[in-house]
Parts: sequence; C-alpha cells; structure tokens
Amino acid sequence: MAKVVIISGSPTPTSRLHGVIEVAKSALLQAGLEVEWIKVRDIPAEDLLYAKFDSEAIVKANAHVAGADAVFVATPVYKASYTGVLKAFLDLLPQKGLERKIVLPLAVGGTISHLLAIDYALKPVLSALGAQNILQGVYVLDKQVTWGDQGQAILDEEISTRLQESITEFIQEIKWHTSR
Repeated sequence: MAKVVIISGSPTPTSRLHGVIEVAKSALLQAGLEVEWIKVRDIPAEDLLYAKFDSEAIVKANAHVAGADAVFVATPVYKASYTGVLKAFLDLLPQKGLERKIVLPLAVGGTISHLLAIDYALKPVLSALGAQNILQGVYVLDKQVTWGDQGQAILDEEISTRLQESITEFIQEIKWHTSR
C-alpha cells in the first residue's frame, strides 16, 4: 500500500488549514492510501528551535517522511510566506529528504495577494530538499472555508472542485509511481 505523509505547518490545532487537510485526508484514505499526519506544532519547540536532529520526535517524523511515497505539505500563509514552524521542520529533513517523492503543496491565506507564496516561497525549499515531482499547488482563501454544525470544514464549491482535482492528480501520480 502506498504511503502519504501530510506535513502541517499550522501553529494552531483548529485552523481552516486543519479543516482542509481533513477533507484531503479523507479522499486519500478513500483511495486506499496509508496516511500519516505530522503536525509540526506537536513536535517539541526546543527540538525545532535548537535543531536537535537526534531528538526522538524529529527522528520519528523524519522516518515517516523517508518511508513515504508522497508528501502533502500544507501551511497557512503569514507575511507572504509559509510558517516559521514549517521552515524549522523542513530544515531538519535530510538534504535529499524529498527525493523520489511526489509532493503536493497547499496553502491557506487571507488574501489573493499571497497566491504566489507557494511558487515563490515554498516550492524552492521543496526543490532544495530533492523534490523533482512537485505538483501544482492549491491556494485556498480563508473565506472559502467555513465550519459546519459538527465542527467539519465546509469548502465553497470552487475550492472544493480545485482541491478534489488536485487530490485526484496526486493519487494518480502516487499509483503510477508505486506501480513501476
């Protein structure tokens, strides 16, 4: 079974990003993929800030990434870029930690002005980590995500369609990659 690791760079547990990830995770599971979710905010801050490569949490998270066929990297956008907590974790991945992995970036931001944060801020770092198959990212506006009565994320129609198309492509790439 193919394995996907979701890396969430959100510093908060109940963000819109979290809701969008839940929608994506559900689609990945329905496709029969194994999914592991690394919530970077749950890694001890001291391990991230002091670059403790040998900490149990970092070693475990890096092992999940190493064992994955694909990586879904998700972040809110602050100050026209991905979060510092995500950068701290990406800095602790091995130099070629994303080599031979399919990567799908996703960002949630408050304004369309930050649309290019994926292409100009996140993709260069993913590329520097050895990723060669980086799919077109998905950018979601805050206002495109609302909350239902049961606490579930509700995506407006336009973003729901774009996310589903991207997840479908991601799944197809994973299946093609793992069948070779």
